[in-house]
Amino acid sequence: MRVGDVLAPLEIEITRTLIVAGAIASRDYQDVHHDADLARAKGSPDIFMNILTTNGLVGRYVTDHFGPAAVLRRVAIRLGAPNHPGDTMVLTGSVEEVDGDTATVRILGANGIGRHVTGTVTVTVPVSAAPDPAEAPSEGGAV
Repeated sequence: MRVGDVLAPLEIEITRTLIVAGAIASRDYQDVHHDADLARAKGSPDIFMNILTTNGLVGRYVTDHFGPAAVLRRVAIRLGAPNHPGDTMVLTGSVEEVDGDTATVRILGANGIGRHVTGTVTVTVPVSAAPDPAEAPSEGGAV
């Protein structure tokens, strides 16, 4: 784990099921996350993903990279362009800072209309559990 290390991109297909399931799982019952007609009535072209689902996907992205021993210490994200069904979000990241076994990772998640999420994640990885960059996958997997 070194400053400048790049995480392999992760492509996430944004499906109606993912959006609705994420909203239900996080107990966010706002209609814009499950009712397309009401979302349109409020000015959106369709339903869109809530921030808690995005937060979970960002956390998953970081822990997938650093492994099961990784502990998320802080997740600070900001939403931009919404994630609508039928789009794909690509998460990318790079290590900005390292202090012992703790790293700060800059995250970007982009979709077809722009930047969906930006932010940083602070993660602690026991040195013995840190991934070997030589063994990192060459491309992101699909969800």
